[in-house]
Amino acid sequence: MKIITTSILATVISLSGATIALAQGAPSMEGAKQYFINLKDGDTVKGPVKVMFGLSGMGVAPAGIDKDNTGHHHILLNRAPLGEGEDGAEELTTSIPADENHLHFGKGQTEKTLDLAPGKYTLQLVLGDKDHIPHNPPVSSDVITITVQ
Repeated sequence: MKIITTSILATVISLSGATIALAQGAPSMEGAKQYFINLKDGDTVKGPVKVMFGLSGMGVAPAGIDKDNTGHHHILLNRAPLGEGEDGAEELTTSIPADENHLHFGKGQTEKTLDLAPGKYTLQLVLGDKDHIPHNPPVSSDVITITVQ
């Protein structure tokens, strides 16, 4: 019976677009906020750039740790804001990728020095749950633009 139920579930998942919602992030605390401590929109800075992550209303825990009301930081770099763009809706329910536009801080880090070449950059902080999935509802900062000299 278990094999049949699993097979039926797998078929339903593969045939239904609505099942993407099954993979939701952990619940977030009402009023939780994520923000940049030392940078603001429009800042001009010299590299390397120290980025300090702020969080209120929730705590920080490393990836893989299943503790209520916690998560770990990610920076979205030079890309559309969370939930917008080509894969916007899907990215709210799936694990944040790890690449040059999605920086992970899964050890619970609260700051990072980035070696950015001179130019303009957009940054957004996103809190991920133990599996790197944005919380539900998402906890993220505003998108800021900085210029590195």
